[in-house]
Amino acid sequence: MQVSILCGGKSSRMQSEKGLVLYQNKPFIEHIIEAVLPISRNIQLITNTNDYDYLAYKKVKDIITDKGPLGGIYTALVHSETEMNLILSCDIPLISTEILLELIENHDTNFEVSVFKDNDRIHPLIGIYATTIIPVLKKSIDDNDLKMMRFISNVKHQLIPIPNAKRDQFKNINSVAELNELNTNLS
Repeated sequence: MQVSILCGGKSSRMQSEKGLVLYQNKPFIEHIIEAVLPISRNIQLITNTNDYDYLAYKKVKDIITDKGPLGGIYTALVHSETEMNLILSCDIPLISTEILLELIENHDTNFEVSVFKDNDRIHPLIGIYATTIIPVLKKSIDDNDLKMMRFISNVKHQLIPIPNAKRDQFKNINSVAELNELNTNLS
């Protein structure tokens, strides 16, 4: 299975490259890679910057820039070597191998997209995406219809419930305040 980590984004609320923000003295991206390695070594980073060049993984620049996560997913799938792809954002340092395996084990191949859901929130950037959705992605991008939830509703998708005990692993750290809260909860 190909794994693509979306390192894009303007990171305006974090005020620095999100994937390189330190948590427990290690960049977010390295926490995510550690969680992924037991599952697959076929990892590519979707990034438009050279900041990740220190990592020995394939780097791919967005095919179409400034199209948010949909643009990143489109790039990841176009450059994929496998039909099914694990797509992750770079701002989830608490993610574990266990939860990723749960996603893979619960994925039904009759669906083109499988993502987690808790209560009323869907987590589209911890998901499995099939390359068969490339034409739908391209149309959304061409139409500048970049809402993730609307896109997911337009493809054959599966929502996998998150057990309450594992909710913390899905926390996106998007701002300095959220990072400070994460570090405070750690101590």
